Amino acid sequence: MLHQVPIGRGNPLGQLGISVLLAHLVNSFGLLGLVTDDHINLIHWEKPRTIIRAWMGTAPDAGQFITMMLKLLNAKNTIEITAIDLNREYYDIGLPIIKKAGVEHKIDFIESKALSALDHLLKDKEKEGSFDYAFVDADKGNYWNYHERLMKLLKVGGVVIYDNTLWGGTVAMSSEEEKEKEGSFDYAYVDADKVNYCNYHERLMKLIKVGGVVVYDNTLWGGSVAMPEEEAPENLKPARKPIMEFIKLLAADNRVQLSHVPLGDGITICRHLY
Repeated sequence: MLHQVPIGRGNPLGQLGISVLLAHLVNSFGLLGLVTDDHINLIHWEKPRTIIRAWMGTAPDAGQFITMMLKLLNAKNTIEITAIDLNREYYDIGLPIIKKAGVEHKIDFIESKALSALDHLLKDKEKEGSFDYAFVDADKGNYWNYHERLMKLLKVGGVVIYDNTLWGGTVAMSSEEEKEKEGSFDYAYVDADKVNYCNYHERLMKLIKVGGVVVYDNTLWGGSVAMPEEEAPENLKPARKPIMEFIKLLAADNRVQLSHVPLGDGITICRHLY
């Protein structure tokens, strides 16, 4: 995962979470056009579970535009905030393509939270005003926080690009159009970051019609929700508590009829009553 590689068939690399790539590149989008069907097949067969997030890739037309702009800027020192992966695995998924493109030596992958990585850069005064270009495609709630830090890191005349700022066209919708969406959905399926399950639930209760159903996946979390905390595997502990709090919230929510089903990693079914 060098960055979301814009190609006609979408980005097969996918990604989970956010990652910051700090690159000192003559052309920071050097991979564009170098991803072939062979590469796609390599990723598809070796790492099929990553394909589910392929929609997160930068759109092909946007990628082409950015490529041209970077060539015009002659950008050499760049920052990409395309989602920090606290787990290096997702970078390693893209590594075969990065190596085939011959640009591995140009990439400094940082395994960290995005804001922490930018703050670390800012501790070095020499980094201030040293970057030509930055690309941000990360958690939208922190876009302003990224912006404040990037304004210190970019040189005068440098450029920042923020992706997804139309957000499916919703930013141009009137409040009346947004109201029309309320209570208009029959069904929702949630398999996302467990920390935000409660937040997703509150929003979905507005979007799902009465009689509609919401299904939440992974609510057993490897069985850890039924274990004493000291017995829960370390890798399951970070999300264990949020899931347990979410289940308690559902149990107290009289807007839903609730059913816990021990299939897979546990699914919780909520029928919207009113």
